[in-house]
Amino acid sequence: MIGVVGGSGIYEIDGLRDANWRLVESPFGAPSDEILVGWIGETEIAFLPRHGRGHRIPPSEIDYRANIDALKRLGVTDLISISACGSLREHLVPGTFVLVDQFIDRTFAREKSFFSSGLVAHVSMAQPVCTRLGDKLEAAAGELGIPMQRGGIYLAMEGPQFSSRAESELYRAWGADVIGMTNMPEAKLAREAEICYASVSMVTDFDCWHDEHDAVEVIDILEVLTSNADLGRNLVAHVSGELAQRPTPCPAGCDRALEGAIITAPDARDPAVVSRLDAVAGRVL
Repeated sequence: MIGVVGGSGIYEIDGLRDANWRLVESPFGAPSDEILVGWIGETEIAFLPRHGRGHRIPPSEIDYRANIDALKRLGVTDLISISACGSLREHLVPGTFVLVDQFIDRTFAREKSFFSSGLVAHVSMAQPVCTRLGDKLEAAAGELGIPMQRGGIYLAMEGPQFSSRAESELYRAWGADVIGMTNMPEAKLAREAEICYASVSMVTDFDCWHDEHDAVEVIDILEVLTSNADLGRNLVAHVSGELAQRPTPCPAGCDRALEGAIITAPDARDPAVVSRLDAVAGRVL
């Protein structure tokens, strides 16, 4: 099953056959919304609006653990994250898509792991995205004529305020390419859940480092967001058929990320923690 998490401007997926909204309960809390499940061709799709329909939930209040856990419980194996972002590079103009391959996490007010006292695990984030998904998305964007850069560093900030100019210049000095508020801890949690993950970041504006765009305004972002959202939905529809046949195991190793990651001895594990990880880590527990 292909999962899609839609960010700002993407609150539904058009063209799904036999679509219905499903309420999925999670021991980690309430997901952002019900999950829309349907079919594109022979591929089953599960779509979750990250901010909820109507954009009700700000970035810091999204229950990222509940979202990923709920998608895993539904059977999602491959997850495409679509999100709006600001550009930290001159050549990444509004309307460009960036297929992110690295992250810098500057968030601080969010639960970032499924694991906790009673069951400790350390998952590698050296390669946080699935190269197989990236290859398919890059090819699909090329066929659709969507301007896309393969590879880029996503700086995840806490928000909800936009950056100061000093912060924006700092992130540029660090080598970041785009900036957003939602890909972390989402990517970390997908990794812990052994779900293949790819991040498509849609540039809506230049961050405030740019002399000609030093005041980011929501009204300006929304104009670009509308066209980007249409392209994002087209990209998902186009790539879904290519993802219908999933190799097992994943060549990138995403579906085995927990092997060797759990450090707590079996006889020292908290049964309550083990119980709520039945979906996320049931394969290794």
